[in-house]
Amino acid sequence: MGDDLSSVDASVEDAALLARAREGDTTAFDDLITRHREKIYMHICYMVRNDEDALDLTQDTFIRAWRSLARFEGGASFSSWLYRIATNAAIDHCRKRKNRPQTEIELGPMKIDAASRTTPASPGVPGSGLDQREIKRRIEAAFAQLSPEHRAVIVLKEIEDCSYEEMARRIGCSLGTVMSRLFYARKKLQTLLGDLHDEI
Repeated sequence: MGDDLSSVDASVEDAALLARAREGDTTAFDDLITRHREKIYMHICYMVRNDEDALDLTQDTFIRAWRSLARFEGGASFSSWLYRIATNAAIDHCRKRKNRPQTEIELGPMKIDAASRTTPASPGVPGSGLDQREIKRRIEAAFAQLSPEHRAVIVLKEIEDCSYEEMARRIGCSLGTVMSRLFYARKKLQTLLGDLHDEI
């Protein structure tokens, strides 16, 4: 309940700052950047797998948002609209770079359904099977093989724990498209990582 109230309060504060920013108040827009910068950066970083590129794309996201403020109609929250811009920027970047990670990024916990067999079900036991470095390398490599669109839904659902409705708003597509992409992304990871389920 407290989280819901905080989310409502944040949306109200965003709306007030947004109204001022749309009138040309750059200080209000700077405040919006400050409020969302870290989450947008982490979201992009999970997708592009490179911290320098993520910093550039975060900056680009806010530049695009500033230039598009007049076209923001308010059908979704400012936060959802911003995530849509960030997701599209990251997808475009991944396509250009052919989905190849340039440096290793430390992933947070992925809350993938255990039934999907795409992540370990329990902590590793020293001396059994593959070591943790090899497992991490395999997971990183599998994630890099996902298409940008599939990578986006995995990040939103399994790392950021978004609802399907919020995913659709952030990506800017239908609920059915979100569910289809997530299904195929999980199947791809299952194919690539299914053998790790018993190793870790």
